[in-house]
Amino acid sequence: MNQVHHIATRLLDFPVEIILDILSHLDVHDLVRARRVCNDIRQAIDSSSELLYSMDLEYFNAIPVPSIPGPDYSIPTLRKSLLQSESAWQKAEYSKRNPIAIPHPPSMHQWSCGVLGFPVESLQQIMFFQPQLADGHSNTINLRQWSCQLDSAAALRLVHYNFSVAEDLVTLVFRAPSGESHAYDVIFRSLSEDKVHRGAAFPSVKALDNEVDLELLDPYTLRSSIFGDYYGVLFRNVNKANGEVADCLQIWNWKSKDTFQCLEVFDPACKTMNFSFLTNERILVVNARELLLYSLVHAPNALQLTAKFSLPALHSPFEYACIGFSPIPSHACAHNQMIALSMDISGGSLTKNPCFTSYVERNTLLKLESTYVSCYGKATEDSPDLPWSSWGPDHTRSFEESSFDPCKHSVIGFRTASLVGNQNSKRPLCIRDFNPHRVVDFKAGNGTKRNQRLVEGSEILPNSSLFLEPLGSGLPYLETITEEKFLSTDMTMEVNRVTLLSFEVMNTIRMPNAGGQSFVEHELLQGFEVLDFE
Repeated sequence: MNQVHHIATRLLDFPVEIILDILSHLDVHDLVRARRVCNDIRQAIDSSSELLYSMDLEYFNAIPVPSIPGPDYSIPTLRKSLLQSESAWQKAEYSKRNPIAIPHPPSMHQWSCGVLGFPVESLQQIMFFQPQLADGHSNTINLRQWSCQLDSAAALRLVHYNFSVAEDLVTLVFRAPSGESHAYDVIFRSLSEDKVHRGAAFPSVKALDNEVDLELLDPYTLRSSIFGDYYGVLFRNVNKANGEVADCLQIWNWKSKDTFQCLEVFDPACKTMNFSFLTNERILVVNARELLLYSLVHAPNALQLTAKFSLPALHSPFEYACIGFSPIPSHACAHNQMIALSMDISGGSLTKNPCFTSYVERNTLLKLESTYVSCYGKATEDSPDLPWSSWGPDHTRSFEESSFDPCKHSVIGFRTASLVGNQNSKRPLCIRDFNPHRVVDFKAGNGTKRNQRLVEGSEILPNSSLFLEPLGSGLPYLETITEEKFLSTDMTMEVNRVTLLSFEVMNTIRMPNAGGQSFVEHELLQGFEVLDFE
């Protein structure tokens, strides 16, 4: 009688190539756990650049895009570049590029992925500037520049613009010609080709096509955002023909031939101040009292309110004068992101408006949506807010900063950067890392402590007495402050770079006059200074 002998085959009996193929189907968290099973599996994982790179991307919350010059985008090279960059950020070690001048003084400027844009009225165009390395082995920077041309008639009607490098998109908002039934025309142009965007379903769309008193519209109150296929504009203090006043948020899917758009009208008494896309489906709106989370519903004129979060209450007679968001890049939508909520306060006998910035993780707000529903059910205009005391202190971190300072925060992923100190003098660069993995490792003694410090727990803020309840101190972070100081009026941060912009800065030059005495002559400077963390 034949006997069948069953031979048990273990995972480790397979060749390493097969083991790695099996492990490649695990997500990053399972890979980390698999390394703890035994030395053989750990060695197998550690022998694979692909698996290690995927774990590094998750650990650092990094965007997997090539960021190094040259044709070598192999996994080992990309991983080496990522680790070098992270080490440079932790130690505040950067290569400083020679400053480069801008031919026109920036006015109404905006940033997108390291590109600076601003209108030049005399040239009837919007100029774009991007500092680029001339040679990877030198400090020389070239200035790439191009423009979006406007005809003379259109230039006079331009009231707002925005652009996205990721979407190769420039959006132009023009006041509608006299006699039209709508207030504005929105044009979708290509950033690189200076013509109608080839991906746009229509070259232009109409905004505020209801009855609006066009004479009373204030174009300087507009706020806009580009996020993937969506473009939104917040029109504040819109005066209707019937005498009513409203704040209106209008959103388009600019790539859709269904011309999907929605229009949400807010009570002006709430003082709606700003909005931001959190994902393709979630929008955050802020007014003088609360944060409102909306779901984008694919039907005309529909936004669904899903959650409401109160802001920290203020003592009377203080109030929030202006609140803004740090933009979330659409190409990083799959990654967690810090949101910087910048709050200017006015009222009372204040001679200068104080400003506070509260940082919160985007994923935290999305998770708190379910907390809200479990507490209050479906959100409505009349439903209560989730109190600040229930979510703010434990999930945010707050700082007091100088009001009207464009350098007060730039955000990429879990990392933030700002210039700290008096705006009228040279200031150090402050880098804060809210990455929870890095914080845990640092506390375990695995960090670089020479230039970094760990901050956790509550810190007393000078003007926290303005608030009726404690500000957020629940997010620990690592802080690095550079020894070098910089003279800059604005800045932006990318994955491996900080670009400092200087303009309206007076350079002192001492020159002798005819009598042998010296006098001071001031020169207006404007240009870029680039810090590479690679």
